[in-house]
Amino acid sequence: MLYRFWAFWLRSSTEMFCFLRPVRRLCLEKVSSCWFFCSRAFSGAEAVNALRPFYFAVHPDFFGQHPREREVNENSLQRLSVYLENLQKPGFKSLKPTQLTFYVRETDQNSSDGQEPFNTLGFRTVKFTLHTRDLQSTVLYILNSCSLSVEHVQSLNSNVRPQPPKEAKRMTDRPIKWDKSYYSFTGFKDPDEDLEHVSKMETTLASWLDSNGKRAIKKLENSLPLRKELDRLKDELSHQLQLSDIRWQRSWGLAHRCSQLHSLGRLAQQNLETLKNAKGCTVIFTDRSGISAVGHVMLGTMDVHHHWSKLFERLPSYFDLQRRLMLLEDQISRLLGDIQVVYIEELQPVLTLDEYYSLLDVFYKRLLKKRVPFHPQSLRGLQMILNSDRYAPSLHELGHFNIPTLCDPVNLQWFFLTKAQQARENMKRKDELKVMEDELIQASTKKFSLEKFYKEPSVSSKQMVDCCKRLLGQSLPYLQGMHLCVSHFYSVMQDGDLCIPWNWKNGDTMK
Repeated sequence: MLYRFWAFWLRSSTEMFCFLRPVRRLCLEKVSSCWFFCSRAFSGAEAVNALRPFYFAVHPDFFGQHPREREVNENSLQRLSVYLENLQKPGFKSLKPTQLTFYVRETDQNSSDGQEPFNTLGFRTVKFTLHTRDLQSTVLYILNSCSLSVEHVQSLNSNVRPQPPKEAKRMTDRPIKWDKSYYSFTGFKDPDEDLEHVSKMETTLASWLDSNGKRAIKKLENSLPLRKELDRLKDELSHQLQLSDIRWQRSWGLAHRCSQLHSLGRLAQQNLETLKNAKGCTVIFTDRSGISAVGHVMLGTMDVHHHWSKLFERLPSYFDLQRRLMLLEDQISRLLGDIQVVYIEELQPVLTLDEYYSLLDVFYKRLLKKRVPFHPQSLRGLQMILNSDRYAPSLHELGHFNIPTLCDPVNLQWFFLTKAQQARENMKRKDELKVMEDELIQASTKKFSLEKFYKEPSVSSKQMVDCCKRLLGQSLPYLQGMHLCVSHFYSVMQDGDLCIPWNWKNGDTMK
């Protein structure tokens, strides 16, 4: 009897469901089309406008005093830009989940609720995975992940959204969320389960290479003509202007770099004699024009040729300032027990020669006022860098001292004396790590037949050593002939370079 009841109920329910199927389809079409139309009304320009608080909180220009964090934000913004561009392409179906890491500055709009707290430097780390399927939900997800307000997005959306048809006025502007039983009965795929699976799934090196290796190979093959063109242009300009080197501050693509070299080449054709003032120098394409603290010629990529020409004309006067700066460094060194005053590009903000000279001059005048006695040669072999954003001296793990410009000389003397031995041990450890790092890079390059193996400046030698040691224990056929970069995230760059995080995971270490 019970069996007959359940059979009758199931048959009746099935018939009812089939009867309602046209009605259900009609409702779905109305609601889905309305929701799709409304979500698509959010344009790329509106997305950029809505993300302004986010860009203000993570923009690399605000991290000039923190090179590592700046580098991470630059790379993450590049990958976010690609994701947003793909969302706006007509006919796209789905995007692979994209993991991003940002250092978020403390602003009036954000707070640390539910996130890693702000450190003493005024920023925190935020990590999230993009798996959204439309522009508006992506913007909202980014803002929520960084604990930024979304009210302006909601008001913007209500302003730009066209008036829905009369029959759709009472329809919700969100996609329908069906009960789990609906997916069980129909056999359709539950999108929430996909998202949950993505959030729980941990990417491993082997699985990521399996999924992205072929795509990277194709991009690398397509980039080979541009790579040859870049090498040719770089060699020609270096020889023509007798330059020591040509470098780039940021990870621009090959096409962008070639364009910059073409611009410099055209300027050389117009004013060759003036550009020869840079003989023996290193030219760096960066955000602003000037002479760096170490004497490199910085060419701002947004500047016109006129600004570049003026810079090359003034190079002789800059060389004179550089000689005065070196003399000032020697004078500070003698006052502080022969400690070496250095500027470390990877660890310090990008300063022009004028800015760095002013920094040293302020510190030197403070030393002269107090005249604190240091025993000659007591600190020989040690190094110190000057920072304008610090309030207390510190010893870096690499062995150099971080000294604030306005540090009291008496306190500085005591700090040097108590930390000198530890500084020497740190420097020795740094040298040992560097030797080990170079050996492991060579071994990894050879084992995997890599065309190029390098790391980002934000990756320390210690992190690189750990990465290489674990890599050498793997079998990774996809790496043969590739350009491999050790970074903080997984990515296939536009020219085929593979980026892997230094702390990559394998299947054995997954929880």
